[in-house]
This record gives sequence, C-alpha cells and structure tokens, in this order.
Amino acid sequence: MNDALAWPREDGGARAEAALTPDHPLLRGLNPEQLAAVTLPPQHALVLAGAGSGKTRVLTTRIAWLLATGQVGPGGILAVTFTNKAAREMLARLTALLPLNVRGMWVGTFHGLCHRLLRAHHATVGLPATFQILDMQDQLGAIKRLLKGLGIDEERLAPKELQGFINGAKEDGLRPRDLAPRDPDARLKIELYQRYEEQCQREGVVDFGELMLRSYELLRDHRPLRQHYQRRFRHILVDEFQDTNRLQYAWLKLLAGEVEDGRFVPCGNAVMAVGDDDQSIYAFRGARVGNMADFVREFGIEAPIKLERNYRSVGHILRAANHLIEHNRQRLGKSLRPQRGEGEPVRVIELPSDFEEARWVVEEIGQLLRDGVPAREIAVLYRSNAQSRALEGALFQAGVPYRVWGGLRFFERAEIKHALAYLRLLDNPRDDTSFLRVVNFPPRGIGARTLEQLQQAAREAGCALADAVTLVGGRGGAALTAFVARLDVMRERCAGLTLGDIVRTVLDDSGLLAHYRAERDGAERIENLEELVAAAHAFVQQEGLGEAAADPDGLTVSPLVAFLTHAALESGDHQAQAGQDAVQLMTVHAAKGLEFDAVFITGLEEGLFPHENSLTAHDGLEEERRLMYVAITRARQRLTLTWAQTRMLHGSTRYHIPSRFLDELPADSLQWLSPPRGRGAGWGVPQPAWGRSALGQGDDARPAALAGLPPAAVATPEAPVSAAGAAIRAGMTVFHPKFGEGQVLAVEGRGADARAHVHFRRHGPKWLALAVARLTPVE
Repeated sequence: MNDALAWPREDGGARAEAALTPDHPLLRGLNPEQLAAVTLPPQHALVLAGAGSGKTRVLTTRIAWLLATGQVGPGGILAVTFTNKAAREMLARLTALLPLNVRGMWVGTFHGLCHRLLRAHHATVGLPATFQILDMQDQLGAIKRLLKGLGIDEERLAPKELQGFINGAKEDGLRPRDLAPRDPDARLKIELYQRYEEQCQREGVVDFGELMLRSYELLRDHRPLRQHYQRRFRHILVDEFQDTNRLQYAWLKLLAGEVEDGRFVPCGNAVMAVGDDDQSIYAFRGARVGNMADFVREFGIEAPIKLERNYRSVGHILRAANHLIEHNRQRLGKSLRPQRGEGEPVRVIELPSDFEEARWVVEEIGQLLRDGVPAREIAVLYRSNAQSRALEGALFQAGVPYRVWGGLRFFERAEIKHALAYLRLLDNPRDDTSFLRVVNFPPRGIGARTLEQLQQAAREAGCALADAVTLVGGRGGAALTAFVARLDVMRERCAGLTLGDIVRTVLDDSGLLAHYRAERDGAERIENLEELVAAAHAFVQQEGLGEAAADPDGLTVSPLVAFLTHAALESGDHQAQAGQDAVQLMTVHAAKGLEFDAVFITGLEEGLFPHENSLTAHDGLEEERRLMYVAITRARQRLTLTWAQTRMLHGSTRYHIPSRFLDELPADSLQWLSPPRGRGAGWGVPQPAWGRSALGQGDDARPAALAGLPPAAVATPEAPVSAAGAAIRAGMTVFHPKFGEGQVLAVEGRGADARAHVHFRRHGPKWLALAVARLTPVE
C-alpha cells in the first residue's frame, strides 16, 4: 500500500507538510485554486465555487487529504450536504480514494445529522428512544387530526396554511411562546402551534422542522455537550452554503464557537464553507444569501478562495453569465473563466406567440436529434411550471420522448385533475369517479363515513352517486345535497359560454381558486389553473372549433367534450419511461446542479422572467437575476434564449416586451435570429430584435404581432404613445379596455421598448407594453 495513503495517524503537521507536493496521488490534476482549497491549513475558510468549477471534487479531496495526512481521524470530521444524494456521492468518492470505513463519519444533510444527534441524546431533549419522524404528508395528517379533534372546520383554517405557519416559525427558531399575536387569526395559529407541539410530544414524533430546532436547542442549552462536539469535530465542511437558512447557520455557529459579550468568538476547530452566492435561488424556502457575508465577518476570514475556472461551458456562454450577474450589487464577486474555448454564440429568437415558441423549440430539438445529440443532453427550461403545457403538447405532437423533472406533467397535476373532474361533472353528472374526487374538495365537511353511506345507498338503488344523495340523512346528507346543488347552478351558469369562459367559471364557482389562494404555497397551483384557462382558449383556436366539434368517429360533440378528450389523451402514458433517452423539461429551480449539451431558456419576457412578483419583493430582482445566471450556466455547448411577443396568460392574450435580462448580456456573444415567418431568405441570419433597429423601416419591419395594428397603437422613438395619442406619464390615471381604470406608477424605456407599470383597481399591478396596451388617459 502507498504510505501516503496509509491509515492516518494523529501526528498531524509533519505528515501534512511532507505530503504537500503537487505529485501527491490525491492532488494530481488540481488547478492552483483547487490545490489551495484542498491543502489549506486548519483555519476557517470560504470557498467561492463558481458553476462548473469542480466544487464536489474539492470538497471530497479536502476530506481525503485531511485523513490521509493524519491531520484528523474519521470521527473528527462533520460534512454537511443539502441532499442525501450528494452525501452518498461524497462517501462513495471517499471510499474510492482511501481505504477506510466511512460508516463512522458524520456526513449527511442538516436534517440527517440533527436526527443522529437527537438519537444520541434523546433523553436530554425529552424524546423517547424510539421517536419517529413525520414527513410532510404525515405532518399534514397530524394537523388535520388536531383540527378535527378541536372542532375547527377546515374552511375556517386550511390545514396546509397552519402547516406553513408552524414550519415557518420553526425555520426562524421560534416556539409558540416567542410569537406575538397581531390579530385574532394569528392568535389562533399560535394556540394551535402549541397544541400541535403537545400532540407530537405525547405521541413521540418529530417533524423535519423539529429535528433542526430541537437539535439547535440541545446545543444551545447544554454547554458541556456543546463543548464536547466542538472538541470532537476538528473540521466542519459545509456544501451549498448559500442555501442555508438562519437556523442552520446558527446551528453551525454553536459547533464552532461561543458568544461572549454579544460577540461571536470562534473556537479552535476549522469551518470550511463552500458555495456560490450567485446561485442563491431558494429564498422562498428560507435560504439567506446574507449568511455568506456574515460568515466572512464573524469568522474573521480575510479573503475567500475563488474557484473561477469553469470546465463545463464554452466561452460565449460564460461571458453571457458574467455580464448578467455583474448587474447584481449584493455579491462577493467572481468571474468564470472558460477552459473549453469560445464555442458558438448564444442564440436569441423572438416568436409571435407561446404556441409558435413551443413549435419552434421542438423543431430545433428535432434538428439536434438528427445531428446526433442524445435527447438526454437537451433541456428546455422555464420560469414557471405552467409553461410546460405548450411544450409538452408540441413534443407529444412531434413524437419526441420527454421527461418532466421535479414535477408532474401538466394534466397530471392534482389541481388540474380536480378542475377536470368538475368539468366532467358538467357534461356527465353521473361520472362517479369525478364525483368522488371533488365531492369534498375543497373541504366541505363531507367525511369518509358519509361517503360510505352514499355508496351503499347508490348500490342498493342501482343509481349514480349524484342521484343517491337524497337517500343519505343527517348533516352529511345535507352537505351532499348542497354539493349537487352547486354543480347544478354551475351547469346553468356555464350554458352558452365559450370553452375558456366555462373553465374560468368552474374555477371560480367550485372554490378551487379561493382554496389555493388561502394556502401558503398555493401560488404555483393557481398559475397552473390559470394556464388551464389558457389551454382551453388555445385548444379552440388551434382546432378551429365553433360551438361544436367532431370526434374521431365523425360524431358531433361540444368543445367541452372535445377538450376533455384532448386532456385525457395528453395525460396518458406519453412521458418517457425509466431508462429511455428523452428530452428534459424542468423549471430553472429544478435545473440547479445539472448540466446539458444544449439548453433552451424559454419565456424571457418582462413579468414572466423576471417574474412580476419579484419587482416588488425585497431583493426580488437580484434573486431572479441569480436564477437566470443558474439557467445560463447549465449549458455546455449550445444555449438558446426565446421570448414570445404574445402569450396566453390567465385566459387572455397578453402582449409582452423582452426581458431586461436580454439587454444585460454582451452583444458580441449573442446571435439574434429572425422570427420564423416562413422559409424566407432571412431565416437564420443574425438580426437585431424588433424595437431596436427595426423601427422606421416600414410595416414590413414590424413584428407579426403588431403588423395588423393601426399606426397610432405603435410607439415612436420619440415618446411612448397611447391609443388616444397622448403621452403616458407616471401619476396619470388611465383606462385599459380589459383591466379598467388604474394609476401609472412608472414609465420606462422609449419607442417600442416603452412600458408602464400600472396599478389597476380591480386587477392589481401590471407591466404593459405601451406599443400595444392602448391606454387612454382619464381626465
């Protein structure tokens, strides 16, 4: 056995110094910055690891080097990862590098390590030795039992809302006694939080948040135990440090120092935090990018080690990423350097509509496949899950296998299946499967016992469930009767409406929208339901349907039935099977940590990416820019950016202007492609986007979405102009044909790029392109 790789002895410094040679087996192939991080003396350090810079290799090699050079034994290392997969990968690499048994090492996620700590000290924290862990679904079930036992109707307080409140408090390190009620609703939630804690303690169970919080309290409140672990873990290494929340950082500090006179004083162990503040994209989960700056300050770090050599992407892609992220002010600062040559420029294309965008992307994917690019090396990214619908439809029609990452296909999502069940009941009141799916969703007090009675009554009478509700008595029977009456009223209200309006009416009258608005995490589900309205409108237009359509056998059916058939077919088993080569579809959030040969980033429009909610949120725009940075750096060889002039959102066609992020990319690394307006000579030739140099070149130079509009509706380079011909300015009251009256909060841009931020009384704030919005000043 090579002596340098022999089992480490605790003679530390001498062996480490002797091993510090570039040809050491563990150090071969490391660049100078990686070498500096791996061989750093025992001290606190921050490693700023850019995308594709070999972060995982540095972390694993650092641990192996500490062990191989005798600076620490396996029991003296604590390594924190953010996923179990990352922990398993780290242990596998260590096993390959060193002849050691990794079972004694503390390597895992925050929750996994806290679980291990609580198991070892269960009596100290008042838990039984056999305490069990509640996952998110189990926790929700426990909350539902609590509410039912206290006689609190789920319509008064949604279980998921209480779950979000409890978990949010725990992430902030707060017990019920630490919370001050601001109003009666908050007082109720705090009281239920206390009751929930008592229930969990009585049953000997803990949820994920409790694992972290109780472990923190264990270290905080028991100084001898805290000092024991401070002495034991001589080296603490933390991966993805930019994703830590306040409580996780506080937990790490307890293992690394003491608070004296209100000031944090590190103890004798060494903490190495590895992360990238430019890839901090999980604020909605509680992640706090400011932890990195606090770490530098509180642990006395003079300068971070920067891993800037990128081994993943070509030069043009990295130049785009660097230029974009430089617009963020709150960052520690680094710049990725390519190691793979310049490659081809980043391609940018505008398309007339989201439908054309999806079709064009799928055509490009087809060409990549014909050129020999494996389908698994092609990814289509989008900001919102709702955007997958048009892409899925185009891929399905083209027969291209695909897989949706990090979520279900559009028509398989629970909220969509709920809505489709209501729509089926409009057409067929005797659809028992759909009836059972939504009879108590949203919750309306119809329990399992009542449904058993209903099904028994229907079997005995030989009728459908809807026809048997009058056979069930009591409170449950009354609730069933009210549900059927609601369906009848809904059916009457939908008579004579267009397909899109039918879907909109059902979403409102069923209570689905109201239900998800009350949920803490319901925003994405609402977006998906709104996309269902858009899908209905698009289906009518694409299929050329009037009041009736023909099914495959030539029989006349309503647009509703045709749409339900379409939804059923698209929700079939069309997604690629395990092991099948397939194109990857995912949100940008789901793409973090992945990489592909060819990447399409779609929907680059103001209000979509960056998302309109980010414009009013604290640090919202900077987080959106970090999200775009993550998206760009997923691509190895080819990156394509797309945006649509019009997009069907919330059941209506909206006109868009390109994302500001496109203007923040370096012009010499971009290739602008002309829109696919036929197979003309200009196709594939780099051109500037419309609104930049196309103005003043006649109607032929105007984008397809504007070609049919009167000249008065298009802004000139001199000033943004409304449909009435008057300039729109901040502070002005304006009228919009769809949204009604609103006040202009801000106006920015000139010519065709001009847009206004308007707060409408009934619809809230919206960004509108003045070239097409037709705003009329109100005297």
